[in-house]
Amino acid sequence: MKIVIAEPLGVDINLLESLKIYFKTKGHYLRYYPDRNENPKEIIKRTADADILTVSNIPISKEIIDACPNLKLINVAFTGYDHIDIEACKERNIMVCNAAGYSTTAVSELSIGLAISLLRNTIKLEANTRIPEDRNNYLGVELSGKKVGIIGTGSIGLATAKLFHAFGCEILAYSRTKKDIDFINYVSLDKLITNSDIISLHIPANDATKNIINKEKLNLMKSSAVLINTARGQVLDSQALANALKSNKIAGAAIDIYEQEPPLPKNHPLLDTPNTILMPHIAYATKEAMIKRLGIVKTNIESFINGELENRIV
Repeated sequence: MKIVIAEPLGVDINLLESLKIYFKTKGHYLRYYPDRNENPKEIIKRTADADILTVSNIPISKEIIDACPNLKLINVAFTGYDHIDIEACKERNIMVCNAAGYSTTAVSELSIGLAISLLRNTIKLEANTRIPEDRNNYLGVELSGKKVGIIGTGSIGLATAKLFHAFGCEILAYSRTKKDIDFINYVSLDKLITNSDIISLHIPANDATKNIINKEKLNLMKSSAVLINTARGQVLDSQALANALKSNKIAGAAIDIYEQEPPLPKNHPLLDTPNTILMPHIAYATKEAMIKRLGIVKTNIESFINGELENRIV
């Protein structure tokens, strides 16, 4: 089998070399690329001979898939897979798997950090201190005692709920699948949005969730509430959120994921919004998570070769 890792996976090159040697001992050839390039022509150049293709979040279109005649598996080193043309894979009977679970701790911890940063206004106050200024009588808001709405209680949403609960928060949740956990109170989406002081998004991007947080839903939020998105960009209407922030309909937002990968276009609606923390899609990116991810990537490849694919999507 020819195995291609088409973009960096955030680990030391020695680990990739070890993986290359490991698969060589099994009779397989592994090639990896240390740089990221989203140009379809370059991706095709890198992957045209692959039996197994590993990517993180580079978009893999039908054009790319059709240019890889030997392709049998797309191994997505990422939790989300909406950047893969799944229908094109089905047409070719190409299997697809992901790396669910590698970033659970990383994403949930950042969600908590962003919530605290919003409530304590750390970004602005840090900048003011450098001017230098004092606190100008500013008073922050405590996390303890707040109602937190978790939209989506998969592994990451559940881990985030547990952390908020540990800080003394009351947890409301809305999810397609309910978990029997004593400190989580499942409610309707509208009730969650209306009653929450903090809303944290943890749902996948699909037809049912596209712009699930839109103008109508934002209008239901408390004026003192904040919104956090570490899920997928497509689940949130960025323009509607920008309008809500500029008109003070909500108190703030922290966003780590967008309709496209950063750098964002200069006219992106969230770039000039008040009380907003914008991150460059970094929630999943910790040293620990990258090592976990490489382990899942290896397991996915081995299980496919052995005829029992793990983490299968298609």
